[in-house]
Amino acid sequence: MLERYDQRLRQRESLLRISRAITAQLDLPSVLNLVIEVAVDLLAGNSGLIALRNDDGVTRVYAASGLERENWPAFADLLATPLDDQPALAQRLRDVGADIGRPLRHMSALPLTFRNTTIGVIYVFRAALNVEFTAEERELLMAFADQAAIAVSNARLFQSVLREKQHLDALIENSADGVMILDARWRITTFNRAMEQLTGWPREEAIGRPCAEVLAIHTPQGANICLVDCPLQRRPPEPNPIVEGWIDTRDGRRLYVQSRYAAQRGPTGAFVSAIANVRDITEQRIDAEMQNTFISVISHELRTPVSIIKGYAETLARNDADWDAATLRDGLAVIVEEADRLAQQINGLLEVSRLQADGVRLELSDWPVLPLARRVVERFAPQAGEKFTFELRIPEDFPPVHADYERTRTVLENLVSNAIKYSPDGGIVRITARLSGDHAIIAVSDQGIGIPPEEQKKLFRRFYRVDNRLRRETQGAGLGLFLSRAIVEAQGGRIWVDSRPGRGSRFSFTLPLATPVLGDQQMPVEAPGRPAAMPVVHAAPATEPEIAATAPAQTEVPLLEDHGARP
Repeated sequence: MLERYDQRLRQRESLLRISRAITAQLDLPSVLNLVIEVAVDLLAGNSGLIALRNDDGVTRVYAASGLERENWPAFADLLATPLDDQPALAQRLRDVGADIGRPLRHMSALPLTFRNTTIGVIYVFRAALNVEFTAEERELLMAFADQAAIAVSNARLFQSVLREKQHLDALIENSADGVMILDARWRITTFNRAMEQLTGWPREEAIGRPCAEVLAIHTPQGANICLVDCPLQRRPPEPNPIVEGWIDTRDGRRLYVQSRYAAQRGPTGAFVSAIANVRDITEQRIDAEMQNTFISVISHELRTPVSIIKGYAETLARNDADWDAATLRDGLAVIVEEADRLAQQINGLLEVSRLQADGVRLELSDWPVLPLARRVVERFAPQAGEKFTFELRIPEDFPPVHADYERTRTVLENLVSNAIKYSPDGGIVRITARLSGDHAIIAVSDQGIGIPPEEQKKLFRRFYRVDNRLRRETQGAGLGLFLSRAIVEAQGGRIWVDSRPGRGSRFSFTLPLATPVLGDQQMPVEAPGRPAAMPVVHAAPATEPEIAATAPAQTEVPLLEDHGARP
């Protein structure tokens, strides 16, 4: 009797140790392997398996002892059979034994129940038939099954949480916005790849440092917002504060960023942690500043002709003056000129509005380039004065192009106007045309002040004007090159600039030929003759350096050595 008692005590102690070992595990495969090994040993079995029920209601094998993995599918029908259907279970057991070639004569099944829900079953198989368990041993086995169910549920829950964390970490890491997480002391605990690229800080250096040191958002006056007006320390607390300002990155860039915060607070309102989404909005900031500048510039541009018109009209309408015919004629001429200038500026604004709303509408036809170039020069030669010499390098027999004539004239006029405007000392303004495959390349070159490399990539933006000494002295709203690019690209072409400060600029654009020419060809330059209305125009020898046969990407053209074209 005492020996029987000692055996039960050892079994219970063994079960306690096993239960502790099982519940200490959180890795699901490790828990399942340990459970099935112990179950086979406790039930004096030869082999066994654990089947768990998935969220879709299907029960499948997750771990086994003494059974090769390739044999697991053979148990599918057995797992689908209710445990209270003894005849069916016996038949399924015989079928499985025959399929895998093993003597499976007896099976014990321990349901794994957690919170009144069956999450799976432990199956233990034996070759012997006469295995009986006492009531105490059955109680011991059920206690083991309950502990195993708890361990399996905890491991599955941990696995689910781990998957969610890995998914969240992946979302944060691959977010297009910079993401960082702060602890209760405003120190960085998480710093994703986008934040590294945005700030220039490696995450291993950023983590553990204060947000105000790493991000350091400043006002335009240079004050560190994170130190003087931290959005997470405002009273009363804001639900999702937003901060915008400038940052200086570790690799020397200056960016304008927007940072949105979501704070977590304790029951008393104390700050616990926060997540910050940081976005580079430098381009939007520049666009906004350019639009503000545009409004200021266009207000001035429109006000000037209106003031002149009003002034001349009031002067000519005075009752106490007796103007002679010449004075009246000159005054009215000024009014007409300023009215035309005002109309041109208004048309430019309307063109931009139409372009943004409906795109560029084209009327395509075939026409020669040379007459258009002559017409543009005829218009600008008188106002350019004696400081400028215009050169046309377009052969008489240059092939016609297939494009919108009036819109292309607008492009060419914009480029020639800019060449004159940004050449304060005068010089040569050259218009050339040559062939490149099935396109014509038309270029306008000057000997003006040139364009810095950092400005060249911004030239074709809306409202953009080069920041130089002539900016305040010259008229313009920064729309000409924007419209020119839209017109050229709508016709299937490209426009780009080649410039060097102090050496002039060259603007080139492509137009499709009416009849494509096979291969790249350079048309010989012949003297086109001197139109009577253009005494300053002459044909020059073909000495201008050639660009690549295919128009390169914007700002990638080799620099000119003697001249170019200007915005």
